[in-house]
This record gives sequence, structure tokens and C-alpha cells, in this order.
Amino acid sequence: MSERQQPWSDAEVRHGRLLVLSDNPISRAITTIATAAGREVVVVADDDGGPGLDPQPGDAVVLCDHDAPDAPAVLRHALGSGAAYVAMMASRRRAAGLVEELTAEGVDTSTLHVPAGLDLGGKGPGEIALSVVAEVVAESYGRPGGPMRG
Repeated sequence: MSERQQPWSDAEVRHGRLLVLSDNPISRAITTIATAAGREVVVVADDDGGPGLDPQPGDAVVLCDHDAPDAPAVLRHALGSGAAYVAMMASRRRAAGLVEELTAEGVDTSTLHVPAGLDLGGKGPGEIALSVVAEVVAESYGRPGGPMRG
């Protein structure tokens, strides 16, 4: 009798936290999906600079509210923190303006993922959240997030 091979590993893998600002349907879906994937999620509901959003090396930071008045401050802080992944959900137009603003201030935006997530084509909060969590997972393993088939 042959031994069955499982497609997963039981080895414990340590990842940083997934820090999400602010509380909305997408951030709640991110919490559900990322928790199921074994990630610790911290949602900061306040739109006032992200108090308590203290990114550590290895953490992922996702700004789910591009209209938050503190978006530039949150991104500035996260990009300078050593977080492994920093992203913002935004239209390409809004993203371009914000990136331009941060770059003019001297902030290195080369690692900023905007718009956040992989291009899955999803429109609803759960589908958008899936694309974001998939990108976080891919980044944490140094993978591009494309199809596995050759």
C-alpha cells in the first residue's frame, strides 16, 4: 500500500500580522479570509492616523479606505516601518495623486502596492478581500501570485 501525500505542510510557519485600516465590508472580509489562512489580523477602525497601527518588520499593512484623511500619514509611517507589505485600495487615479504627493515629500513608494491585491477581476467585498489576502500570502513567500499550471 502506498503512502498518500498531502498537499500541505503541518510545519508551523510564522508570519507577521496583517494590520488593516479601517473597519468596512472589505476589511471584515479580509479578516475572515486571512484568519482562515492562519494569519493574525488587527483591524484599526479609527481614521485618525492609525493609532495602535504600529507596523513591525514582517507585518503587512492594508489601508482599506483611500478617502481617509490620514491616508498619507498612515502610508508614510508604514513605508518607513520595515513592514513587509504596504498596500492601499484606491482607484488608479486616486493612487497616482497620492503616490505623487508622497514622492514629492521624499517618501520611497517603490514598494507600495496600489491598488492593493491581485488582478482577479472581483467586484464585491469578499472577492476584493480574497485578492488582497492572496497578494499578502504570495508576497510573504516571495511569489508573483500567478497560476500554478505551467
